[in-house]
Amino acid sequence: MIEWQWLDFASIPNADLYEVLRQRQEVFVIEQQCFYSDMDGFDQGAFHLLGWSELGGRRSLVAYLRCIAPGIKYPEMSLGRVLTSQAARGSGAGRQLIAEGIRRAEALHPGHRIRIGAQAHLEKFYGSFGFQAVGEPYDEDGIPHLEMLR
Repeated sequence: MIEWQWLDFASIPNADLYEVLRQRQEVFVIEQQCFYSDMDGFDQGAFHLLGWSELGGRRSLVAYLRCIAPGIKYPEMSLGRVLTSQAARGSGAGRQLIAEGIRRAEALHPGHRIRIGAQAHLEKFYGSFGFQAVGEPYDEDGIPHLEMLR
């Protein structure tokens, strides 16, 4: 079972923020070998969805995303930095994360569409949540991506 936290940046406890940033580095920089600056200036104004579960007898961050308000990064609100920890993959945590993220984002910004920059190989996954590809595929840090709207 995943315990969800939906927090603005200032409300994330320091130890939890450290774990979020560690996981983002682990997944996006090391695992995917994308050498980019993760600190993009959007975290401070975003809401963050953290999913915690017991793994190996300890509380572990298994899923994470952030929600950026409409008009900040895109005209629509956006979900990004979506990850599931390596230990949680294949458990359904990713599906739970997206469903919970959509639910919380729509409650926070009712009536707004959601834009994501999805890795192209995940188009069907995001499509199952009502996202549709818009525009042409593009390269981001050596990984094919698609803009998708819901």
